[in-house]
Amino acid sequence: MELKVEKASEIKGAVKAPPSKSYTHRALLLACLARGQSRLRDPLYSADTLATLKACQALGCDIELEDEGCTVQGTAGELKTPENVLNLENSGTTLRFLTTMTSLAPGCSVLTGDNSLRTRPMQDLLDSLQKLGVAAYSTRSNGLPPVVVKSGFSGGKSDIKGSVSSQYISSILLSAPYAQNPVDLQVVGAFKSRPYVEMTLDIMDKFGVQCRQEPGNKFHLDQQTYQARDYTIEGDYSSASYLMSAAAILGGEVTVLNLFKDSQQGDKLILDILEKMGASIKAREDQVTVKGDSPESKTTGKITSPLTSIDVNLENSPDLLPTVAALAAVAQGTSHIVGVEHARYKETDRVHTMALELGKLGVDVTEERDSLTITGGAHGGVVESHTDHRLVMSLTLVGLLTGEVRINGAEAYQVSFPNFPQVMEDLGCPIKII
Repeated sequence: MELKVEKASEIKGAVKAPPSKSYTHRALLLACLARGQSRLRDPLYSADTLATLKACQALGCDIELEDEGCTVQGTAGELKTPENVLNLENSGTTLRFLTTMTSLAPGCSVLTGDNSLRTRPMQDLLDSLQKLGVAAYSTRSNGLPPVVVKSGFSGGKSDIKGSVSSQYISSILLSAPYAQNPVDLQVVGAFKSRPYVEMTLDIMDKFGVQCRQEPGNKFHLDQQTYQARDYTIEGDYSSASYLMSAAAILGGEVTVLNLFKDSQQGDKLILDILEKMGASIKAREDQVTVKGDSPESKTTGKITSPLTSIDVNLENSPDLLPTVAALAAVAQGTSHIVGVEHARYKETDRVHTMALELGKLGVDVTEERDSLTITGGAHGGVVESHTDHRLVMSLTLVGLLTGEVRINGAEAYQVSFPNFPQVMEDLGCPIKII
């Protein structure tokens, strides 16, 4: 699939934020592990979250899909052995979280996915689990999927690096209440993307499990059982970042509903970023309105928005890298985006792929291991998605300002925002599926 993005004259309207992918993953897993029947309202049904849903069903969880949610009959931690290999498609979150959770099932479980998923690093998680009595290993002994997990989660003490992926930490914490003994986990080194772990602890608490945090990035979990509940999935700041950024770039005004002021999502940082770059932000309890100024053309033939450059550290919000890189590509001046090395371990090496694709649109980009330096000014062109949903949606932002940007492999947006083109068109953005 190809998306053709043309220059937008005006963007205006109100739209409900897509449900949070991160919270949907966690809610499905905890409802599966809980005792009793849970009602999940407004979950995100996308390629990634459906991978989690199907995995829960394969582990013996009964899930009934409904128009505005789903009903999950919990297992109280008594999972079944999957009948077949669990194909998790392209969902790295599902892979990481299920690596620990399948240790609660009898026998052996095998986790794999598509070509991209089989390049996702797993060794740090496997090493940490070994100290907790979980027998999990890479089938090719290279630290990459496929992964085999044997039954048994003894518990005890372990440590894990915090510099590669917060999903490793969340994986252990989510299933730790069902270990045979209490679990003490220490995060060592730089603790990047901590807000995602706080998100995990937040939803664990809502499902009735308490985790004690101690000095030195230590977490203690006693044996407990999740309790079923009625839970509503909040809107996703990551997905909403494209809608809000479009308004900021194009001089429009967009109100995004179902975004909560007290959210634990680290990607809420996008509000501060847009405001520092010159947009007007009005955040209420459950919605955000973004208003920008009109763009201007440069004599060089490149186009820039009224937004100004920014220096920003995305250590705790790596999923914002593509959005912020796109903003920097059309802003006035030179932006410095740092703290992004762990974004190299996502669906793609996002530091490199964003630099590569923005370069095709005439943007001056300098790539370093942990940073991107971007000077604003872009033109149209043809770019590739690298099968990464966030690249598709962020590169769309550049096309809305410059016009005539074509994105190959655009179907990847379905991973997190299944109706992205329609939502953008409804706001006045001329996007066509080719």
